[in-house]
Amino acid sequence: MKAWRNPNVVSFSHALSDITSGKRTPREFLERCLEVIAARDKTVRAFVTLDAAGARKAADAATKRYKAGKPLSPVDGMPIAIKDIIATDGMPTQMNSPAFVGWQSGQDAACVAALRHGGATIIGKTVTTEFAVGYSGPTTNPFDPERTPGGSSSGSAAAVGAGMVPAALGSQTQASTLRPASYCGAVGFKPTIGVLHTGGVHPLSATCDHLGILAGTLEDAWRVASQISLGVGSPGSAFLTGAGSAPPAAHKPRKLIRLYTRGWTEIDSDSGDALDESIAALRKAGVEIASRDSDGEVAKLEEVLDAGVDGALAIVAYEMKWPYEDYIARYGKIIGERIHGLIERARGMSPADYENLLANRQRVRKRMSETAAGADGFVTLAASGPAILGHAYTGSRTFLVYGSWLGLPAFSLPLMQVNGLPLGLQLIGTPGDDGKLCAVAHWIMKHLG
Repeated sequence: MKAWRNPNVVSFSHALSDITSGKRTPREFLERCLEVIAARDKTVRAFVTLDAAGARKAADAATKRYKAGKPLSPVDGMPIAIKDIIATDGMPTQMNSPAFVGWQSGQDAACVAALRHGGATIIGKTVTTEFAVGYSGPTTNPFDPERTPGGSSSGSAAAVGAGMVPAALGSQTQASTLRPASYCGAVGFKPTIGVLHTGGVHPLSATCDHLGILAGTLEDAWRVASQISLGVGSPGSAFLTGAGSAPPAAHKPRKLIRLYTRGWTEIDSDSGDALDESIAALRKAGVEIASRDSDGEVAKLEEVLDAGVDGALAIVAYEMKWPYEDYIARYGKIIGERIHGLIERARGMSPADYENLLANRQRVRKRMSETAAGADGFVTLAASGPAILGHAYTGSRTFLVYGSWLGLPAFSLPLMQVNGLPLGLQLIGTPGDDGKLCAVAHWIMKHLG
């Protein structure tokens, strides 16, 4: 198989030994990031706000701590960009909405607070689609400016893919972390629903919103997720399993379940071939691959998934009633058409409709876990193909919605390429098994990457 190689990738984890030994400083690492931003962001347009002065101050403080041999955490001195739906003290949080131009929360979201307390360097805010669900922003794909970077975490994925930062925060309600990760050649991580605190992240859907991590390497993604989990916790949820300064040790999977689902009807032959080659490489390495072609239970699971997944957007619409009904009442047509349409859909739903959707989701989640018994996860595409031409439409969500709807942990691994563009391999786990899934992802990255 043709493995993807991102020539731009920058990794804080890989530089850390030099930083710890004094050969390099956090300030020097930051300056390299700022140089790349200055050189590339006029075209990529990943950032909506850049706080170079604040970042330099934080990097200088981190440099002093490393010189004293007293770093605060595994992210001390690490430059991190923040999606512009996540509250960040000292910077606007504008949600790509004319109604919120210049708006400031006055405080950090829980995830940003956890990173700052660990000494991370918050470098700026990245472009999002409107409220992470509406019209697109100006960001372009770092490998072809005529193509979308994906959405809604457009700027975060593009900034990582372009080598501007080692990591960035995104979010995912349906496809908003893993699809742009796939398009931009980044590692994307969407943990089990609730594991990472979403306080201060502008809401869409209380039961579908996930905080997401985008990074140049698996090590950096896990480092950031671990600091957020251990630094602030998440009310009513367990901590990230396997959280630590390094990802769990690579674990060769005994068995993976390949999912086709209805997304398979959307792909081009080159993307299909790329996944087939990855599956063949896993088989050659001794990994058992089950699929609907060989296992009747997997075939039945896919039928259940495809029959129920359309309820995912209905759940999102119903849970959007607050605050978006108020936004529409206040701002009218300033709020985008897609949001108007989702709220109109919600108005046609009864409480019983919503309860039925939740009950069905619980049944499907249970079926997914039962089918996964004895396997180390599910494997499929992280997008229907490489980044599409144009910027208004950010691409199909089909392959990603299942995991978001069910609240499952998932990775997009930048392992494949199609016509010189990246395409992610999606790895999906069962609820709460984030650490085990990361160990498998770690092995796959080593073996296929």
